[in-house]
Amino acid sequence: MADRLAPGALTTVTYDKADHVATVTLDRPEAMNSFNQTMCDEFTAIWTEVKADDDVHVVVLRAAGERAFCTGVDVKERLHRESNVWSQVDPGEKLSPKLNHVWKPLVVAVHGMAAGGAFYWINEADIVLCSDDATFFDPHVTYGMTAALEPIGLARRIPLGEALRIALLGLDERLSPERALQIGLVSEVLPRADLWARADEIAALIAAKPPAAVQGTVRAIWESLDATRTQALRTGLAYTQLGNPLGTAQIDRNSMPRPDWTLR
Repeated sequence: MADRLAPGALTTVTYDKADHVATVTLDRPEAMNSFNQTMCDEFTAIWTEVKADDDVHVVVLRAAGERAFCTGVDVKERLHRESNVWSQVDPGEKLSPKLNHVWKPLVVAVHGMAAGGAFYWINEADIVLCSDDATFFDPHVTYGMTAALEPIGLARRIPLGEALRIALLGLDERLSPERALQIGLVSEVLPRADLWARADEIAALIAAKPPAAVQGTVRAIWESLDATRTQALRTGLAYTQLGNPLGTAQIDRNSMPRPDWTLR
């Protein structure tokens, strides 16, 4: 699979790996980084590789160009659809890390427009940063289309009323970086010039931690969203019983240097 991610093998994204961080850059700026069938298929290959490569501890997702992070599906090229409606699948099954059972943290750096299907990645990110020129919106209902998959995922991240407002107002309103920060859609707003460097910095801090502990934490938290509180706590105990001995083996607490922490 690794040769499928080699330089030149991918046509809609770029994939780079260094210091335990895989950086994926959406690379269709001429189409505002909208996803077509090729990008969906390439993300299937990416998540397969990330999941199998233990040298990857964290993934950073960003986008090329100036205008947009991603504007959803490419309406000119469309996606392949089975003629049988019951055989059709959500493109999120290819694009989304958690649906592909990838428990390595995803840091998403958003600039410009993030619309519609862009929420497939934002909804499943572990940390979302944005630049001060970012805007968030979902145009589906404006075009007479039911908005379902993206706002359903979004309602797990932000207050229900905010998810509904984004879905129902369509192209009539965009979410500003300031409002995105207020409602918890993003955790940090930065000048555009600093966005990628800050995403790299956060990814490096996470990548330096024991990967077994990190991945167990990500999986425990995300899988708890599908359970009741009591079920989640009982399952969470099992994760600590499985994961903590592995994490302990990866680090000696007594000899670990104490980092200089920052206040957010």
